Amino acid sequence: MRKISLPLTRDVIKTLRQGEQVLLSGSLLTARDAAHKRLADTLKSGKKIPVSLKGETIYYTGPTPKKIGEVIGSCGPTTSSRMDPFTPLLLKHGLMGMIGKGERSEEVNRAIRKHGAVYFITIGGAGAYLSEKVKSAEVIAYKDLGPEAIYRLEVEDFPAIVSIL
Repeated sequence: MRKISLPLTRDVIKTLRQGEQVLLSGSLLTARDAAHKRLADTLKSGKKIPVSLKGETIYYTGPTPKKIGEVIGSCGPTTSSRMDPFTPLLLKHGLMGMIGKGERSEEVNRAIRKHGAVYFITIGGAGAYLSEKVKSAEVIAYKDLGPEAIYRLEVEDFPAIVSIL
């Protein structure tokens, strides 16, 4: 498996191939439905969002509470299609990568290609295993959303498969 450093660049994305297995290391964001809706509503109203999306990768997960001594609780992927209504707008504002599970709409497929981004899939049902790949986790926006808040994660050798380019 090829190791990929985050944040992503267009030059790296151009070298990826559909179906390729990769190990991601570096910084990424988490966000699920509620955070996506809030980001999109804020952008549509012309206001500034609390995080920059430029060059970012969002992992569609809502971590469970962590136990004493853990960095994060279980953090498996959620169904990506629930973020489809918001994805083209976020890509327009600089989002480069997404990690989740499941298919995406044709509109999102077109938007990913248009913006030179990438959609990775990862292992559903393996949240405990994936949490071991997280080296640090910090809530950086929308703390009131609990597990659906936006976190900044530092990951090391996080397994993923290139799905859409």
